[in-house]
Amino acid sequence: MLESMSRACTKCKNSIPDTEQLDMVAEKYPVCNKCWAEWKEYRVMVMNEMRLDMSMPDHRKLLKKHEKIFAGVLTPEGEIVDYTNEDNRKPDKPPGA
Repeated sequence: MLESMSRACTKCKNSIPDTEQLDMVAEKYPVCNKCWAEWKEYRVMVMNEMRLDMSMPDHRKLLKKHEKIFAGVLTPEGEIVDYTNEDNRKPDKPPGA
């Protein structure tokens, strides 16, 4: 029998219960449902502010980058955040601080 690994939201760092069903995309990070709902609202603002056209691959790629920054798995500079390093899991200070 497989032991279930507890999941922690990459955005708020709170534990995600194993019983909580996540959005397919949110599951990849993983991001809890509360933070994912925030992203869905924020995503609209990003698209409007930057005048993104979702029919254009470059615009979709840019939105995906903002999604990863929002989720906490990418720094605004474009560096991938390594969560295997415990220091990067401290929500009260930025990675590398």
